[in-house]
Amino acid sequence: MNFRDEKNEVAYFMRRLYEQRLTTTSGGNISLRIGDDKILITPSALDKGRISPEQIGVTALSGDNLTPHLKPSIETGMHLAIYRRRSDIKAVVHAHPVAATAFTLCPHQLNCRLVAESRAVLGQPVYAPYALMGTAELAEIVADAVLQGDSILMANHGVLTVGRSLLEAFDRIEILEAAARLTVLTKLLGTVEELSPAQLAAIDALVGR
Repeated sequence: MNFRDEKNEVAYFMRRLYEQRLTTTSGGNISLRIGDDKILITPSALDKGRISPEQIGVTALSGDNLTPHLKPSIETGMHLAIYRRRSDIKAVVHAHPVAATAFTLCPHQLNCRLVAESRAVLGQPVYAPYALMGTAELAEIVADAVLQGDSILMANHGVLTVGRSLLEAFDRIEILEAAARLTVLTKLLGTVEELSPAQLAAIDALVGR
């Protein structure tokens, strides 16, 4: 099986990530779990804005590169560590959206208590300490973080979201960036009215959190 349809979806969401200005030409990576033993993942050294299904790599959950003609993503180990840690995760999106990434560089908290969508979809993002990109240390730090939530702020690096589908993971990263922008704008505006504890509890109950 060549996973043509699945590769097409991974390539589509990678192009969309670039078109939405959530990452750069060389930045970010997306993966999709296939069965119990493989993932599809965007490789390194390719234009993310023009990536095609033929350029999507296949990696065994054991770490073996099944498409050796493609250069593996530097963060392949991080994706694999996440899938090994949580069997419910089917997709991972990692990128460097500017506003959300800003909250990985400072002590200010990204506020998901402003609108219902942010609270319902994100809850509260999890902070992951810094480690050098592409390292086993970073992979383990982020894999530990996804045990606490589905949206991760990676210190001095970027953000990562997971989901039961590519659409769910992508939706989370878009909403994460929107929540970051709202946080900045409301700080500039001054006084802001957040959702009350009762309203937040009702949202959490609605989504089963």
